[in-house]
Amino acid sequence: MIKLKYILFSLTLTILFSFSIPKTEGEIVWLTNLEEAQKISKKTKKPILANFTGSDWCGWCHKLSAEVFNTPEFKVWSDKNVVLLELDYPKRKEQTDAIKQQNAGLQQAFQVQGFPTIWVFNLDVDKVTKKYNITQIAKSGYVKGGSKAFTDGIDTMLAQHKEQSKIKK
Repeated sequence: MIKLKYILFSLTLTILFSFSIPKTEGEIVWLTNLEEAQKISKKTKKPILANFTGSDWCGWCHKLSAEVFNTPEFKVWSDKNVVLLELDYPKRKEQTDAIKQQNAGLQQAFQVQGFPTIWVFNLDVDKVTKKYNITQIAKSGYVKGGSKAFTDGIDTMLAQHKEQSKIKK
């Protein structure tokens, strides 16, 4: 009888803990290092989608994350179309000096004045000067209507950029 109670107790704990363990399969991965994002972008031939956010204080950023970025539809779309880069400007969360410096430089380069701001761009590194050359493709922010409305808007801007690139050649 004691053995049966022990087995039931163990089984109950296993079931309870299996629900509390976060699942990593299928999660969206946001890079935080521009250099890493650029290398993956070049390798995959996908543009970078940069999310300028205030993760621990910005209400609209939280809304965008909940309605768009944390959805399975966005994961499928982003895996196919872009390299994700999160550029965070927290008030309470700790960051390394290198990340703070990188993010401040990108905020200035893209003239970001409010959050959330989303930029999609291509990034090349000049082999001689080692400086970045940014080709801006699309800009967005919070879009009402969920992940489909957001990704449809980005897709439209990507298609327009592609069409303009063909005309210039």
